[in-house]
Amino acid sequence: MKRYCLTLDLKEDQQLIAEYDEYHRAVWPEIIASIRNSGILHMEIYRYQARLFMIIEAEDNFSFERKAALDKNNRKVEEWETLMWKYQQALPGARPGEKWLPMNKLFSLEEY
Repeated sequence: MKRYCLTLDLKEDQQLIAEYDEYHRAVWPEIIASIRNSGILHMEIYRYQARLFMIIEAEDNFSFERKAALDKNNRKVEEWETLMWKYQQALPGARPGEKWLPMNKLFSLEEY
């Protein structure tokens, strides 16, 4: 199993943040299905103010490139991503259209 940690910022607007939270209390079933069908086994998103942190645990053959290809052909996923971009903003250093960015692991207690 692979683990990924990613980060993204929301726009600094309390109303938009509240709406974003609300959408994530009732994620569309098509989005849940697309996540599971891509090989993601476990996903959690945490928020501190406008900063988001996502943990993904996926099958060994999972790839973000394959997920992107599947999503590109899924109208509901494209609709969801367009809607979410209303609330999200790119991190400094992100390329155009890039949202969630991978984080580098700095420390693991298990290694000690």
